[in-house]
Amino acid sequence: MMNKEKIKIYLKWFIKKLAKWTIKRYQPGVIAITGSVGKTSTKEAIYAVLKNCRSVRATKGNFNNEIGLPLTILGDYQKIESKFFWVKVILISLARLIIKMKYPEILILEYAADKPGDMKYLLEIAKPQIGIVTAVGEVPAHVEFFSGPEAVAREKSKIIESLSNTGFAVLNFDDRTVLEMKQRTRAHVATFGFGSGAEVRITNFENKMSNNSPVGIAFKLNYGGSFVPVRIDGCFGKAQAYAVAAASCVGLIFGMNLVKISEALLNYQSPPQRARLLVGIKQTYIIDDSYNASPLSMQNSIEAVKSLKTKRKIGVLGDMMEIGKYTSDAHQAIGKMAGKVFDLLVTVGMRGKLIADGAARAGMPKKNIYSFDSADEAKLKVQELMKKGDLILVKASHSVGLEKVVEEIKVM
Repeated sequence: MMNKEKIKIYLKWFIKKLAKWTIKRYQPGVIAITGSVGKTSTKEAIYAVLKNCRSVRATKGNFNNEIGLPLTILGDYQKIESKFFWVKVILISLARLIIKMKYPEILILEYAADKPGDMKYLLEIAKPQIGIVTAVGEVPAHVEFFSGPEAVAREKSKIIESLSNTGFAVLNFDDRTVLEMKQRTRAHVATFGFGSGAEVRITNFENKMSNNSPVGIAFKLNYGGSFVPVRIDGCFGKAQAYAVAAASCVGLIFGMNLVKISEALLNYQSPPQRARLLVGIKQTYIIDDSYNASPLSMQNSIEAVKSLKTKRKIGVLGDMMEIGKYTSDAHQAIGKMAGKVFDLLVTVGMRGKLIADGAARAGMPKKNIYSFDSADEAKLKVQELMKKGDLILVKASHSVGLEKVVEEIKVM
């Protein structure tokens, strides 16, 4: 009898083959999204822009790796459900190869590159016509498994290199590392960002308040001498504006105008646990950004909180994982930033203690800093600290489990 490890290897090989055969059989357009931050928000924004004018399927949840990406190609699966799940996937996929069935015109896929070689593997399954790089940053996520930030950027740039001369590379104008990828492609290049040279430019950005309550973000999208106002309620931070701008580039590639794009974006909302506004107990507000964290995304979230004028600001911040030799300096730097923004700081995890130390060095009184080893230990203290009118940011890497804190303090 084969052991479980061998079964996994054969299963991985077979679903890769099925996904490749499915792409060859149905010839969908493929939009590939990579980057250290913002992949899921960008995917959802693109889906909102295209779904009413094209037949599209987008990656569900975190289906962006060597198992998740082929699963998205094979079907609209939300999660791996039961022990019979794989039998169902294989039988349906084989039937779809034999009998021509309805299939999406466009696939919107996230390509995660957590270690060297990941991108090559995913590109062997589905080569895109449109490649999008959201951001890399100075200390990218998963850099621990690479020789350095430059190696992470090279891995992600393979999407751009894979594009043909009829394809489109959609690049973040404000991220120097990403913008330099335009030298590595034959494809047409479209750029987005806040900088004055971006083709789709974000201006007049604001994290909005109304009646002393956080509301969402508002900004203008500028392209070709025209602009449209955009407002997205229930989320915060420039990362969401970047996602919308990247999606607007895709809409323009598909022949939409800014007005049609802005109308389509009325259907967009930030994905769960990505800078989403929630109502907290004791008449408070929560920015739930607990899904994941890197130095760049942590900085963006703290900047968003800084711009909002509320009675008090509480930071619940935890470990940023998989950044290797940058761990100490990056957590200390986030702590120094947090110490100048938050009135109270709760840290979670071993690395979170470095955030606490950085905040103290930045001048935050030690009596306002609380450190815990786990989310279960922290959640009751956060609940105790909260007062009417407070704004609470909750953010850390996924493995820290800060969604437990959110569940404890949000209004059910």
